[in-house]
This record gives sequence, C-alpha cells and structure tokens, in this order.
Amino acid sequence: MLSVWFRVIRVRFLLASIIAVSVGLALNWWQLSSIDFFDAVLIFAGVLALHASVDLLNDFWDFKRGIDTKTTRTKMSGGTGVLPEGLLKPSSVYRAGIAFLIIGTTIGGYFVLTDGIAIAMILGFAILSIYFYSTKIVDSGLGEFFVAVKGSMIVVGTYFIQSGQITVESILAGVVVGALSSLVLFIASFPDHDADKSKGRKTLVICVGKEKATKLFWVFPLVSYSAIVIGVTANLFPLVSLIVFFSIPLLIKSGFGLKKNYSSTDKLIPFMSSTLLFGRITGILFAASFLIGTQVTR
Repeated sequence: MLSVWFRVIRVRFLLASIIAVSVGLALNWWQLSSIDFFDAVLIFAGVLALHASVDLLNDFWDFKRGIDTKTTRTKMSGGTGVLPEGLLKPSSVYRAGIAFLIIGTTIGGYFVLTDGIAIAMILGFAILSIYFYSTKIVDSGLGEFFVAVKGSMIVVGTYFIQSGQITVESILAGVVVGALSSLVLFIASFPDHDADKSKGRKTLVICVGKEKATKLFWVFPLVSYSAIVIGVTANLFPLVSLIVFFSIPLLIKSGFGLKKNYSSTDKLIPFMSSTLLFGRITGILFAASFLIGTQVTR
C-alpha cells in the first residue's frame, strides 16, 4: 500500500522542488556564508508537502473529469494510473491532497509569523494555485506559466527566509528554476493532447498545436540559460555557474527528438525522459555552482 501512495504522490518528481529549495539555500550560502538549518529543514518539509498536494489533487481531478481514462499512461505522462486501476479510492486521494496542503500551509504560516508579508504573499499564491491548478488554471491555458512562477517563488522564498531580503540574484535564480520546471510539464503534455483537449483543458501544446509547439520547446531552456549568462555577466552569479552548459547535449537530443516524434507517444518517451534529465542535471549543476563558487572565491 505504501508503494501505491508513493506512486500517486509521484515521489521521483518531488526532486524538482528539492532542487528549487537547494538553489535558494546555495545562493544564500554563496553570498552570506550562512544557513539556518532549522529553517532549511522546515522549508524542505513545507515545499515538499505542497508539491505532494498538487500532484494528489491533480490525479483526483483528472480521474473525476475522465481524462486519465482516455490517456495512454507512460512513466512521464498520462497520470499515475492509481485511480483508474482502483488501487485507491478517489476520496482518499483527495483527502490526502488536502492534508498535505494543510501541512504545507501550516509550515508556511510559521514563516509568515517570523518573516512577514513577503512570505504571506508567496504562500497565498501557492495555496490558491495548488487548489485550482487542475481545474481553473489548466483550463485557461496557464498551466506552464503557473509552474514556472511556482518554481521561481520557491527559490525566492527560500532565499528570503534565509537572508531576509529579495534580490535581483534570487529573482534571476528563480527564473532559471521556474523555466526548467515548466519545460518538463510542457513536453509531458504532448502525449496527453487529445485526452486533455476532449475534456476542456488548454495546455500550451493545445493552444498552439503540436507541430508549432515543438518550436516553443527551445524557449524554456533559452530563458534559463540566458538568465544564468546575465547573472554571470553582471557578477550576480559566480563564473562557475556556466557549468550548466554541460547539459546542452541532453537538450539537443530532447529538442530534435521531439521535433521528429511529437505525434508518436511510444517514440517520444525517451525524449521526455531526456528532457526530465536535462532539467534535473541543469538545476543540480546550477545549485552546485554556488557551492563551488564559495570555495573558489575564498
């Protein structure tokens, strides 16, 4: 039963939030050489709870709307399959999603008390976007945008809790992480195009069409790479942050693979996986660059 819950929470996708928090902590360490470990643990717990909440509620609503019964499930798309297979009750998944939302909100509430209005605004956005993501937000064609903003806010919020300030560096770092997170969601929506469209969803792929969307793929990594180059050029990030460009081969593989196989779910799977790997490796290298930069500059 525990493995089923891990499956519906999509544990391996929680790494995106871990990377986002890590970038905020690493940036703070590079600049101030300090870290509040108690707050860091709470940030990880709160962010992961909120991430689990949105995944659980997404599975619930996709099942209730009949989307997951129409999709071809892969390890990257089509839902977890837990509810269509009858492994859990929909009500149990919904209650678990709300429970994780309450846990994340409670932890966030602590930081509102200790750090003020900035965290309150970030938390408020997170609560509303999580609860309405699978209905109102994805139906309006703003799913990728909200995922990008969510990733950015995790970085900015983490940095603010640790340092007490919101800086250009933290915003730029947030843009890097947010664009990478949105890229993974973007490519995973290709196989779900028909099922999503039939049930009223408006993903970016649906809005522009599959063929045109293959060209939009390059926008997300371009935003991330550009933000890093700007940061390095303006001395906001350490020079070693350019190590993120080691992930370019994965990006090229994914982008050209998408262009050739966007209409075939089976053939697209390896390139969805390489896109996920690209996003994770780029994010990890970015976080590591601040730690390496700390050692280089000392």
